Amino acid sequence: MNAVSHLPADVDQATLVGRVWVPGPNGGPSTVVVKEGMVFDISAHAPTMADLLDRDDCAGFVRRVTGDPIGPVDELIHNSLARSPESAAPVLCAPCDVQTVKASGVTFIVSLLERLIEERAGGDARQAQAIRDSLQQSIGAELSSVRPGSDSARQLKRELVRRGEWSQYLEVAIGPDAEIFSKAPPMASVGLGDRIGLHPDSRWNNPEPEIVLAVDSRGRARGATLGNDVNLRDIEGRSALLLGRAKDNNGSCAIGPFIRLFDAHYTLDSVRRAEVSLSIEGLDGFRLEAVSRMDLISRDPLDLVNQAYGDHHQYPDGFMLFLGTMFSPVQDRETPGAGFTHHLGDVVTISSPLLGALVNEVQLSTEIPRWTFGVRALYRNLGARGLLPA
Repeated sequence: MNAVSHLPADVDQATLVGRVWVPGPNGGPSTVVVKEGMVFDISAHAPTMADLLDRDDCAGFVRRVTGDPIGPVDELIHNSLARSPESAAPVLCAPCDVQTVKASGVTFIVSLLERLIEERAGGDARQAQAIRDSLQQSIGAELSSVRPGSDSARQLKRELVRRGEWSQYLEVAIGPDAEIFSKAPPMASVGLGDRIGLHPDSRWNNPEPEIVLAVDSRGRARGATLGNDVNLRDIEGRSALLLGRAKDNNGSCAIGPFIRLFDAHYTLDSVRRAEVSLSIEGLDGFRLEAVSRMDLISRDPLDLVNQAYGDHHQYPDGFMLFLGTMFSPVQDRETPGAGFTHHLGDVVTISSPLLGALVNEVQLSTEIPRWTFGVRALYRNLGARGLLPA
């Protein structure tokens, strides 16, 4: 694959940071920066990504800091996409480490309708199209222009309750409180080229391409990256209380390839104006492509940050926040009317011009490498490398 497509279109202006697994007896996960086509290890100055993001002027610091060269960024991307257990080459990790990973649900009207479909179908994909048609006719138009938490949203809720059409998903879609849930624990996310995992019980599932904010320990959004909030539609559709089983499995959270820090060239307004593209290529010849616009989101990204962080909840190591998706692919793949579901071997590409591209292959969560390197292993490794402060 062409490495340039995995980097921002304006890469020369982008302040990119990430994490690389450096092999060898003194190796391990290293915090890195991309400069002039080269990747530099800056772990001596910022042992973890959380440490880096907590610096008051993290973008300025990254531009000034020097580090040990790892190699050209295009070689690192190639190694990551072609990774194998036998390889001794450095590869990209997810660009977050000790941060917990949070996610926002039902922040686009299109994905709201699909959550309602899952709920009413009880996780049965065969009922999806009939329910989709019915919902579009009954409430689709009413939801299209409602601002969450507004007087009009409260009036619409009263009407939908009266008609017996209210849902827990409508509550978080147009009510005052957003759905903010825990997607993955620290150190569990996978990066560019890693395989993503589906729980073997699932028969109806899809990728959820999203922009992910990197937020520091003081609740400040410091940058953005791409993510795949892998979703098991049948399991969540059986019961919303199964959200943890549907969302948090081995390899079910992919983030990367790099975090682009906010600076003069890239700001939160860049996120608000972004387009996110999705491509799925199957071994069976199936292909799906779609594009979504962040300006269609129903809640501002900073509102979502403030709903996650505040006097009610702090994150001393910072957090990553998925902003939600408008994608729930409905293109039929197997049974007519059942819509899309993954096949093993699917290659999912999530891209945005100013963030690059995140590419992963779909496999079962029980068949991909087990998650064994957690927070304790990270700090043991950093200590052995002399990277922890005294």
